[in-house]
Amino acid sequence: QVQLVESGGGLVQPGGSLRLSCAASGFAFNWYWVHWVRQAPGKGLEWVSNINPGGRTAYYADSVKGRFTISRDNAKNTLYLQMDSLKSEDTAVYYCVREDGYSYADWGQGTQVTVSL
Repeated sequence: QVQLVESGGGLVQPGGSLRLSCAASGFAFNWYWVHWVRQAPGKGLEWVSNINPGGRTAYYADSVKGRFTISRDNAKNTLYLQMDSLKSEDTAVYYCVREDGYSYADWGQGTQVTVSL
């Protein structure tokens, strides 16, 4: 079955960096768009970024543009999110999501990112 397992979250000071990873299995990873979606405490889901199957086209929410970089390694079935210049408002649970062309079909369990002094 489809599995998406995020890792790399943690506590970081404002201005710091983290790199999230998402290990995918159970499907042809290189066929699908994949996304990062986050949920801050007490708030709804916020789309962060996505990347096309070949890894050459990516899009970002305005709130993270210029600070976050999405990438993928199809040989390793892994999605990444490099987060730099982190702000307190980036504190959230970050989810890796597979899109099946119609909807967000599969979600990981999430990884917590906390930006605080």
